[in-house]
Amino acid sequence: MIVVERIAPDGTAHKISIRGHEIVADMAAPDGADDGPDPHDLYDAALGTCKAMTMLWYAQRNAIPVEGIHVGVIRDASEERKGLYKLTTRIALTGPMTDEQHEKLIAVAAKCPIHKLMSDVDTQIETIAVPRTGDPEG
Repeated sequence: MIVVERIAPDGTAHKISIRGHEIVADMAAPDGADDGPDPHDLYDAALGTCKAMTMLWYAQRNAIPVEGIHVGVIRDASEERKGLYKLTTRIALTGPMTDEQHEKLIAVAAKCPIHKLMSDVDTQIETIAVPRTGDPEG
């Protein structure tokens, strides 16, 4: 389970707890203090991270000599309210690999689980309110 908690009653930053890890997220200025990435940043970062890790996983299992993996994610949210959220990933790989191995790693990046989740899966979200502490009806 992932838990998100507001850090201070007068701020906008939140602590995200995932297993034993903690990340701080916040809203960008002027709405927040920009003490961490905002939710869109985390969403976009999930895609870049998944592509990088998927390429590394594939390279390790197929003895492809990749040394450096750099994935940049560029967001175009200009039409988000119209139903279009565009992410462009730019991938740079280094190492003594062949052109064929390089092309294979780029192809594998397009098949990472988060890419598939963002583009091929219908995500259903349920929001449930829990009883408030001290609520006489709870």
